Amino acid sequence: MLRKPSALLAASALLLLGTATQAAADTPPPAVPSAACTYTPAVPADNFKGIPVFDPVKAAEPYSATLRTGQGAITFRALTDKAPCTTYSFKFLAQRDYFDRSHCHRLTTARIYVLQCGDPTGTGSGGPGYSFPDENLTGATYPAGTVAMANAGPNTNGSQFFFVWKDTKLSPAYTPFGKVTAGLDVLQKIAVGGEDDQNGPGDGFPTLPVNIKRVQIKSR
Repeated sequence: MLRKPSALLAASALLLLGTATQAAADTPPPAVPSAACTYTPAVPADNFKGIPVFDPVKAAEPYSATLRTGQGAITFRALTDKAPCTTYSFKFLAQRDYFDRSHCHRLTTARIYVLQCGDPTGTGSGGPGYSFPDENLTGATYPAGTVAMANAGPNTNGSQFFFVWKDTKLSPAYTPFGKVTAGLDVLQKIAVGGEDDQNGPGDGFPTLPVNIKRVQIKSR
């Protein structure tokens, strides 16, 4: 998890990822246009698979992703039309087995309702070796089934992301890039199983282990 996650709790928002100890801003900066998508080298570089080079034509191709976990399958439709930089990165990593044999390391069951995944170290501070800009933030909301990027502040996206398993209020600071189409019941089962409160009440490691066996990408 985060090095000091309990220090990041706030009444209105929660920073979901990173080594920084700053809270998410109430009013985030405007999203960087997709045309400016650049993947910038960054640390850490865990399970490094290289740095993608954005291709707008390939990024526009629709796809769905299925996470095969020990608790069941979760499928989401990638919002390639709204968050092409983000969805291109996710597909780049998934097709190189980046997420395989990792686990979802954080479950929150109070104030916000998310399951956080995407860190191959399982600590909450791992990353793919690059960062990229925010997208799709204008008017962003986080109903159940949303898939969004975790971050350590504006334009610090990497590999960590979260599933919203119950309607959640967050400041529009986390790029929504997918919508769950199957497996919301799996997420809710994991949530009912609870967590260990290691980061504070309602915030910890899932009691039901969520091991990602593989991520399958399917063109639509």
